Amino acid sequence: MRIQHPRDASPLAALSPAESARLMAVIREAALSRGRLPLPARPVIGASWDRMLRLGLDPDHGRAPRPLGLDELERRRRQTRLAEVLPTLRDGLLEAAEAAAHIMIIADAEGRILWIDGHRGVRRQADGIALVEGSHWAEDVAGTSGIGTALAVKSPVRVHSAEHFVSAFHTWSCAAAPVHDPRDGRLLGVIDVSGPAGTAHPTVLSLVTATARWAEGELRIAHSRELEGLRAVAAPLLARIRGKAVVIDQHGWIAGVTGVTPRERRLPLAKAPYDGPVWLPALGACAVEPLPGGHLLRVLDGEPAEGGGPAGWGDLLLDVRHPHHWSLTFSGPSGTWTHELSARQAEVLLVLAAHPEGRTAAQLAQDLFGDPTRTVTVRAAMSRLRGRVGAVLAHRPYRIADSVRIDVAGPDHPGELLPRSSAPAVARLRTEP
Repeated sequence: MRIQHPRDASPLAALSPAESARLMAVIREAALSRGRLPLPARPVIGASWDRMLRLGLDPDHGRAPRPLGLDELERRRRQTRLAEVLPTLRDGLLEAAEAAAHIMIIADAEGRILWIDGHRGVRRQADGIALVEGSHWAEDVAGTSGIGTALAVKSPVRVHSAEHFVSAFHTWSCAAAPVHDPRDGRLLGVIDVSGPAGTAHPTVLSLVTATARWAEGELRIAHSRELEGLRAVAAPLLARIRGKAVVIDQHGWIAGVTGVTPRERRLPLAKAPYDGPVWLPALGACAVEPLPGGHLLRVLDGEPAEGGGPAGWGDLLLDVRHPHHWSLTFSGPSGTWTHELSARQAEVLLVLAAHPEGRTAAQLAQDLFGDPTRTVTVRAAMSRLRGRVGAVLAHRPYRIADSVRIDVAGPDHPGELLPRSSAPAVARLRTEP
């Protein structure tokens, strides 16, 4: 039995590579002419084609790539964290790629190819389509491809034959997966296995995805070692401090605390010099002192600020544009963080944004459930939410902290706001102009 990757699910999956390539070519031509499709393209492919059509990309040749010079290529290789896991990536992919007459490709977050290895004959073929070290394979240059589309959607993707937007690449099949830095979630780049479409096997995507997760695990272990070193520095320092303090690394991960229990494991700071206190949502006002490999945060106000910090200490963006995915982003002197939200959390924050004066537990219960007696449920939900976002929320009454400004990014049409929500307050907001 074949296990499909979620982005690989398609009626074409049951066909042979040659049959699916022929049918995909018909589907692509219909899509380019805006005609009726004999079968729908896979959602990830169809969405990529739409992006390319909006860009006006040449469907026959793409955009002429501008390869990096040797000095710039070497600089990028030295600076990327992907270099730290290069042996892991080669161990996971290279033997399988060569056995299948394929090549292994590692590209950075801009789609610049840093390393290529694998079958020599296929590498010579790759030269003919500018699939070489230093070349640019982002979507806006090369169209729909394993490298570019995996970067665009930040998820593993297989692109087979005529699923490539640019016809010059239809003899190729590729599978790619992104690699993220576990310290801050930053996209480092993608790993890809590409080769002739006629010999491609759909299970290569699972291998590439597993190798990407393996590489992220190696980076996570390396970061844990760095934190252990900082803890050794932090322990005697914190033992001498009277009051509340936290030691974090350069990426905000907590290495030690005294007198306080932060709700989060990470307290990111902006990468800037500090000539005065900063306000962190989880702690309140803090003095920042540099340490080797991190920072010492001395809490100045005793407890996390119930009403927030001084005026202008931060901005919130509640993003509810998508019908199924919602997020809250904080930006301020301490840096920026983003939390993905559950449907209930998105409802609560939307109601509080609409009522800056605040809401009591009974009012929120009426807003969310149409029943003012469900205060226990509301208080439990608010406790979980405050555990995630800290001092940006105040209570008595529940509200956005006075010092924090919140903006809401909603759908183009108010009627599409949180379409699955049955909360009375959300239903009212859908009818507002």
